Amino acid sequence: MVRSLKMPSTLRAAFHISAFGWYTFIVNYLAAKDGEELPAGLFVYGGPWKYLTFLNLLLQMMFFGLAAVNDLQPGKKAESVLNRWKDLLFSVFAFPVGTFVVVFFWTVFAYDRELIYPATIDAFFPPWINHAMHTSILPVLLGEVLVQPHTYPQTRHALAALSVVGLAYLSWIVWIYLAVGVWAYPLLGHFSATGLLGFFFFNMAVASLLYLLGDRLNSQIWRKDKVD
Repeated sequence: MVRSLKMPSTLRAAFHISAFGWYTFIVNYLAAKDGEELPAGLFVYGGPWKYLTFLNLLLQMMFFGLAAVNDLQPGKKAESVLNRWKDLLFSVFAFPVGTFVVVFFWTVFAYDRELIYPATIDAFFPPWINHAMHTSILPVLLGEVLVQPHTYPQTRHALAALSVVGLAYLSWIVWIYLAVGVWAYPLLGHFSATGLLGFFFFNMAVASLLYLLGDRLNSQIWRKDKVD
C-alpha cells in the first residue's frame, strides 16, 4: 500500500486554494505595474509576458487553480480526466519550470545581479515581491510533492513536451529582440548566436534534470511498500 503521508482532503484543498490565491495576487500585482513609469526597456514590447518569471507565475496559478477544482469535485478524483491533466501539468511543467526559475535566477543573481535583475528595479519592486517571484515558489512546490502523489507520463514524452515549450519561449524572446533590440534579460546580450543556442540547450538539460528530480521525489515519497 502507498505510505500514509497524504494530507486530509480538507487541508489539501485549503493548501491548493491558498496557493492559487497567493499566485493570483502576485500576478495581478505585476500586471498592474504594466503602464507605470518603469526602468527603460523593462516592459517594452510584450510587457511582463516576455519574462519567464511572469509566465511561470501564471503556470503555478493555473496548476493550483486546477488542483483546487479537482479537490472540490465529487466522486473518484484519481480516475478523473481533470486529475490526469492536473498531474500532467505539475509533473511536466509546474515543478521543473518553477524549480528552474528559482535555481537559475539566484545562481545568476549571486554572480552578477545586473545580468538578470538590475539594481534599478529595486525602486519599483520591493524585496518581498522579488522573493515572491523567485524564492517562495520552491517551498510551495515541495509542499505539493508532499501533499499528494502525482502520476508521471513516459519520460521521453515529458521531455519532448518540455523541449517544445522551451523552444517556443526562446523563439518568443528572440522575436522581441529582433523587433525592438532589447533582450528580456541583459545576460542574453553577452552571447553570440551560437552561444545563445548553446546556452539554451544547457538550460534545457538543467530543466530536464529537474523533471527527473521531480519524478524521483514523487516515486520515493509515495512508493508502494512491498508486502511479504
